[in-house]
Amino acid sequence: MAPLGLSLAAFRPRTSSAMAAARLPRPDGRLVWLHVGSSDPAPAAEELMRRLAEEEDVSVLLTGPASGALAAALHQDPPEDSIVEVRAFLDHWRPEALVLSDGGLRPVLIAAARSRGLPVLLTDARTPRLMPGSAGWFSGTLRKSLTALTYIATVDEAAAAAFRKAGAPPQILAITGRMEERSAVLPCLEAERAALAKLFASRPVWFAASLPEAEETAVLAAHRRVLGQSHRLLLILLPADPARAQPLAEKLEAEGWTVALRSAEEDPEPETEVFVVDTPAELGLWYRLAPITFLGSSLSGNGAARSPMEPAALGSAILHGPRAGAYGALLGRLGAARAARAVAAAPDLAEALGDLLAPDRAARLAQAAWIVASDGAEATEAVLDRLRALTGAK
Repeated sequence: MAPLGLSLAAFRPRTSSAMAAARLPRPDGRLVWLHVGSSDPAPAAEELMRRLAEEEDVSVLLTGPASGALAAALHQDPPEDSIVEVRAFLDHWRPEALVLSDGGLRPVLIAAARSRGLPVLLTDARTPRLMPGSAGWFSGTLRKSLTALTYIATVDEAAAAAFRKAGAPPQILAITGRMEERSAVLPCLEAERAALAKLFASRPVWFAASLPEAEETAVLAAHRRVLGQSHRLLLILLPADPARAQPLAEKLEAEGWTVALRSAEEDPEPETEVFVVDTPAELGLWYRLAPITFLGSSLSGNGAARSPMEPAALGSAILHGPRAGAYGALLGRLGAARAARAVAAAPDLAEALGDLLAPDRAARLAQAAWIVASDGAEATEAVLDRLRALTGAK
């Protein structure tokens, strides 16, 4: 028999007609329901959604907050945690599994899903708690919800201990670590990498990725200052707007810089100070060639324009400003692991760059970042493996 709190949930005011009218059509084939419980959806949810859709050939229904890549998903408002709404939602979407991405547990939803034999997985689990406004004041609701789950992927041992104490069965608990955005290695042409590496020889190199016009002055000022100490230093500069590459190269030349422009098929010569590139598809090439990457838009923009996991996966040390944007959680974790270097303002950029030009310091940072990126990928893979086993997918 369900706890009184779950039974009373059935008597909440019904809004099924309005919700049914707003529902999207269900696509044909397999479908997994992914609910993001946090108000700030983690990049992990994007990666899990992408892997399911691309590799498992399954549609992903997303409920909860959506931003970035998540906004382009099959997105629906979640049902209220009432029996009437949840049943109607499940009848319409007929998912083969439900994945809850952290956030508070929804007792009615979990009970209804399990009554239909659906696996319910909780990922990135940190703290056992109920969704605000649920029937949490009825004794035993949290414990009953935890025992109804099929699999709980916790971020660390402390989280696992908290779930065990709250009543989660030990056999459904796994310590997977934090799932993060994909650390998939961006491609490049090896022949091109080898040729450019030969041209660079032993020159110190850094890369400004997706640099907005507003940050060009700060980056070039830092480059000029460090050139006084390391006269062979080369800056690879990818403008946020690739169409700006040629006018930017002309502007820099007029200011006295020695410049090579990638789109003009100009190779960086030994005296080249700035190599302006304009093809985002070659990001994997520049991350491989530059031991240090500065994340554009993190200094004075709306937040880093590129994921820090891209350079992390390719061994480039990460340098960024105070504005993390959508990658705040990732940069915070990288910072805690001493896997990224943050600067508070433009005047600090030169000092940080000069410090990282010491090969051992950049290497330590890059190694720590690579470990973070690899751990996140392994956690995502662990959840996918469990989901495949529970749904019978190959």
